[in-house]
Amino acid sequence: MRESGRDRAAEAEAPFGIAEVTGVSMVPTLLHGDRLFVHYGGRLRPGCVAVLRHPLQQDLLIVKRLIERRDGGWWVLGDNPAAEGDSRVFGAVPPELVLGRVRARYRPVTPGRQRSAAVTLSWLVSAVRPVWSDRSASRRLRAR
Repeated sequence: MRESGRDRAAEAEAPFGIAEVTGVSMVPTLLHGDRLFVHYGGRLRPGCVAVLRHPLQQDLLIVKRLIERRDGGWWVLGDNPAAEGDSRVFGAVPPELVLGRVRARYRPVTPGRQRSAAVTLSWLVSAVRPVWSDRSASRRLRAR
């Protein structure tokens, strides 16, 4: 995952930012190349999709779904059960490594495409989507 135009100093100042998804761990919710509208410091609860620092490689940002609070922090999972790289591998994530909540995702505008009002409206309708909390995620985990 890549963050656009942010560094550690800006993290504390700006409540919102843009990040880019790389990889397939959140398919079908998020696709490779999607851009995310991130609310830094937003209220977190089980089921939310969040941007966090990888607990074993803290210069790497990852996006995962928050499943539940545990003694060590948040238990996080990707929406793609076949992909690795979540709490099943590295355990609970300390709360200070969870940076913000994903509020929406959008597909970037295709380079070279016509920029008419109709094309822009079509892009807005099809490309921009809120990322909702999946409140059943923590219940499914406990049911296993």
